[in-house]
Amino acid sequence: MPLHARDDRDGRRQLHLNAFLMDAGHHEASWRLPTAPPRAAFDLQHWIELARLAESAKFDSLFLADGPALGGTGEFRPPGQLEPLTLLTALSQATSRIGLIATVSSTYNEPYNLARRLASVDHVSGGRAGWNIVTSAGTAEAANFGLDTRPSHADRYARADEFLQVAKALWDSWEAEAVVADKAAGRYADPARLHRLDHRGRHFAVAGPLNVERPPQGYPLLVQAGSSEDGKDFAARHAEAIFTAHRTYERAADFYRDIKARVRAAGRNPDGVIVLPGIVPYIGATEAEARALAEELDELRVPAYGLRQLAAVFETEPDDLRLDEPLPDPILARPKLEGAQSRADLFIELAVREKLTVRQLISRIGGGRGHFELVGTPDQIADAITAWFEGGAADGFNIMAPSLPSGLAAFVEQVLPILRDKGLFREEYEGTTLREHYGLPVPANQFHRATEDTA
Repeated sequence: MPLHARDDRDGRRQLHLNAFLMDAGHHEASWRLPTAPPRAAFDLQHWIELARLAESAKFDSLFLADGPALGGTGEFRPPGQLEPLTLLTALSQATSRIGLIATVSSTYNEPYNLARRLASVDHVSGGRAGWNIVTSAGTAEAANFGLDTRPSHADRYARADEFLQVAKALWDSWEAEAVVADKAAGRYADPARLHRLDHRGRHFAVAGPLNVERPPQGYPLLVQAGSSEDGKDFAARHAEAIFTAHRTYERAADFYRDIKARVRAAGRNPDGVIVLPGIVPYIGATEAEARALAEELDELRVPAYGLRQLAAVFETEPDDLRLDEPLPDPILARPKLEGAQSRADLFIELAVREKLTVRQLISRIGGGRGHFELVGTPDQIADAITAWFEGGAADGFNIMAPSLPSGLAAFVEQVLPILRDKGLFREEYEGTTLREHYGLPVPANQFHRATEDTA
């Protein structure tokens, strides 16, 4: 299979589309809509229905965000969620083809346990697991793991880099030929093909091997979502897909060129790294109808919630921000942050470019936390997706419906047929694994190569 964004049978490059699912929807007020399930986060049937809808539309994968801490105070928006690997294991049994990507922190996990859990999900799903690798930017997570403060940005990425080295070695620790299952001889496995790591590094000491056979995909698909300088360098070394946030085509195209250049400089094939910006589509039969949907959600926002969220990104206090004034000068000076630096920069650029007050800024980011929000007809949504894709700003998109299930259903029923008519998206799945959906090969086993070289 070619190492690039999937092509159709005529050789035309095709989109990758993921359904980024978030309880009642991505808009912070979506749970308040009259038709919204307010406790959707803990309703397994809700998630199953969403997963089956996305699979019926032939999406590449489902994607779940996560963080090991309560999201805010719980006063203005549902603050909790099911643990994503547990949820995706359940969804793997309710679906058969769609990929299953979970966000899991490398800062607050250990390589052996997480490598085992991810390998297990890949096995029980038949090769559909993916790992969105995050380093956890917030401060609340640290307190849940016995730390007085979060590790520095640089330390979190250094730990993540070593974490990936160990995880890959653990997934490789069983060669494909390790299991012989010779009942007559009473010999189950070849010990020479089960490999100890005896890794001792700055952050981890891991003996290995893993106690789970090598996953069907070799490794779960490796995804990364940070856009800081450290994040982009990490992605260039490890990521096979990158989730990113941009509000303009120009910024998305700049990021696309930059990350592909970094991948090439790291000695990897840029076509093997799929770049997927998020898009929040408000879809109506007319522009006015789409705008009315966006305005309905905006009117349901609670400004105090948005103010707290914005202050957390800027690592300041809500009292330091005035709703009807621009961002204060200390924030506009862009001090170095230990948390979500790239997201803070995106918000500042938006506020400056459009001369927004704080109140206007939290309104603009309430639907997608800085991702590309597009209000329009199905044709307008499809045309924007096509322009970014064909113009060199994306290999596909994370579809972030502002409300669920209605927003995802509208995209599936109204936008996807247009993209298919353009020849840009699949009619049917051609493979069974997530890597096959992405057009990516099973990674070579590092220990198997070593065995062959010394044979």
